[in-house]
Amino acid sequence: MQPENDGLKKEVGTFAALATVMGTVIGGGVFFKVASVVSATQSAGLTILAWIVGGLLTICAGLTSAELAAAIPLTGGAVKYLEYTYGKLPAYLFGWAQSLIYFPANIAALSIVFGTQVVDLFHLSSQTSLPIALIAGLSITLINFLGAKAASRLQSWTLIIKLIPIVVIVIVGLLTPGTVALHFIPTHLTSHSGLAGAFSSGLLATMFAYDGWLGVGAIAGEMKNPKKDLPRAIGWGLALITIIYTLINLVFLRTLPISDIAGNLNAASESAIHLFGTMGGKLVTIGILISVYGAINGYTMTGMRVPLAMAEEKTLPFSKFIRKVGRNSGSPYGAGILQFAIAAFMMLLGSFDLLTDMLVFVMWIFSLLLFIAVFILRKREPNLERPYKVPGYPVVPAIAIIGGIFILVTTIVTEFWLAVVGILITLLGIPVYYLTTRYYRGK
Repeated sequence: MQPENDGLKKEVGTFAALATVMGTVIGGGVFFKVASVVSATQSAGLTILAWIVGGLLTICAGLTSAELAAAIPLTGGAVKYLEYTYGKLPAYLFGWAQSLIYFPANIAALSIVFGTQVVDLFHLSSQTSLPIALIAGLSITLINFLGAKAASRLQSWTLIIKLIPIVVIVIVGLLTPGTVALHFIPTHLTSHSGLAGAFSSGLLATMFAYDGWLGVGAIAGEMKNPKKDLPRAIGWGLALITIIYTLINLVFLRTLPISDIAGNLNAASESAIHLFGTMGGKLVTIGILISVYGAINGYTMTGMRVPLAMAEEKTLPFSKFIRKVGRNSGSPYGAGILQFAIAAFMMLLGSFDLLTDMLVFVMWIFSLLLFIAVFILRKREPNLERPYKVPGYPVVPAIAIIGGIFILVTTIVTEFWLAVVGILITLLGIPVYYLTTRYYRGK
């Protein structure tokens, strides 16, 4: 097992880790994904079931990976778990995919959402959306340069603030008599694929909304007590997210007809207007802004630790610069600059959604390897110190594996070329790995 980077300060506590899990996952998805889920299911019952099942699968995945996080609490997170179990190349490819596209693309996508919402809220020119997005991403990167403590505080405060409008919408929406009669048994489906196909597509959409939880393992090296706090943060964080997602989608379904929600990215705002009047729409927009800003911070904070861990082992080009850490702040500013540069480039291109979806597929390939790693290490190293063991073993890890296989198969069936291109981009890391390691070995 590789030693931790001594330049990083252990300043992240339990609540900050919990806030990182929840703050990263609860971004724009809680407001926008209802449109695609309902569009797929065309049913209130299937929609709610998809959110619940998606949450349960994600909780099983989180509880399973938490065993690895507690046993191998190193900066770099899942990259280190894969390396410990399978060797350097699979771990490198995972870190390569995360560093090159996954984290920067998520930062870029969320920054663009932030810029668009600011333009809509203040009725600005659409041309100001991109500059606002760049400023949002840059400001969070600079905050992270102040150190993990500053970034954690931002994550904690944005989580608290972002939950206020969500909680208000849920409470008022559940207490107010619904304007739409809910039918939880599907009466008709517009999809030709039938009940199973509609549910599968809806469930797949929810899994994208639950994405982001795995990245918290990357800050394990900066946590005060990672062996206890990290599993708690993942387990409790995902459980609370599942409850939040299910309840707020129930409110949307009680407020607007299915036909008004399906494919409508403004469904959350329109639902709030029904509940609170015109000011409700502004309330939700402000909530989205805070939610998205916190999510950008979560991806920035966890994402910059991945290339740092790889650069420490001299497996990335320009590793000397990427592994630079602030003397006073302890922040990996070299990795942060690289991450923001890629994200800014994606913002300028504007065509990053495809890359994000592509890498979600690739991330689940590696997530599946992580779930299997729990079984491998239990057999290979029974005496490995495990401060936390996944409850319900082997059932819970098995459910996580089944969920991972479902996501991969469904994506291949529905988005074949997207999956192929995602795999090819990831495999490009193989020649980079061998060329880089040969270069540094010769020096």
